[in-house]
Amino acid sequence: MRVCAMGAAYERRKGLLMMKSLMLGVAAAGLLMGAPAMAQKLPPASMLVADVDRVVAESSAGVAAAQELQARNTTLRTRLTTLQTQLRTEAEAIQAGQANNSLTGAALETRVKSFQGRQQAAQKELETGQAQLQASQNYVSQQIGQALQPILATMLRERGATIIVPASAVLQHAAGLDATADLLARLNVALPRVSTTPPAAPAAKP
Repeated sequence: MRVCAMGAAYERRKGLLMMKSLMLGVAAAGLLMGAPAMAQKLPPASMLVADVDRVVAESSAGVAAAQELQARNTTLRTRLTTLQTQLRTEAEAIQAGQANNSLTGAALETRVKSFQGRQQAAQKELETGQAQLQASQNYVSQQIGQALQPILATMLRERGATIIVPASAVLQHAAGLDATADLLARLNVALPRVSTTPPAAPAAKP
């Protein structure tokens, strides 16, 4: 009887384990069946393509800024040519004075020091001009980039897209995905002009 009771208990325990296994199996099957349904709730991936370089270059703000910066660059290059000519003339005069012995001793030393000072000043002037030009270019890019952000967000929402890809990163796409013209038109309205003069850096605290 004891053996039979143990056998019956074992059978009951075995039955419970089987029931638990079945329940776990059903639960797992439910999870697996539910996965596609959850995935279907995600919005389908869609994208737009935009030639951002063209938008920046052809925008009203971009064209005007490029013209101003080009004018500054031309002025800087003209100044470079002037300084080079002046320094070359001075250097040749010093060399000629040394060659004919009209420039010697203390006079030569003074002339050379003066030339070196002018040379250093010219170098500093050109470096400062180049740094200012670069800062202006960066400021223009910053303003256009800030203006583009809300425009891009609005276009994504209106067209139901999830991403905007640069045209340079796409080999081929359907014409309907190209948002370049729309982006350019919106940028011209939102930002017709930009400043090419960066704001002054805040004064250092004592």
